[in-house]
Amino acid sequence: MNDHEIEVVTECSHGSHEGRLSFPEVVRKLMGVGVERYHADLSRGERTYYMPDGSSHVVAGEDGADAAREFSPAGIEAALRAIQAKKIDYRQFCAAILAAGCVGYFVCLTGRRAVYFGRQGDSFVEPFPKQI
Repeated sequence: MNDHEIEVVTECSHGSHEGRLSFPEVVRKLMGVGVERYHADLSRGERTYYMPDGSSHVVAGEDGADAAREFSPAGIEAALRAIQAKKIDYRQFCAAILAAGCVGYFVCLTGRRAVYFGRQGDSFVEPFPKQI
């Protein structure tokens, strides 16, 4: 990744965590510099951004946290609906999906979906809303 791409992914990580950037804004910025996908590792508290050429960059962020042992697709979906309705912020969203057993997620920009997963490989797939 070049310096400009690293600057954008770092701003997206910190901006979403601090509540300055919404998910649609993050998606637009990342797609604008060609990011293909990113992985939010909630256990380690970091995000890894991937480019189509195989290059990547890790942004350290918030402290890692332990997820609940049991994966709850209904809990993931409830957190998604709450953040989409602007009833909770990103930090509250992360706390809610951790409580629902999510250890991390991939946002596939080119595939227009996010995949949330648990300790045992359980997963929940959320297509991007049409307006993104």
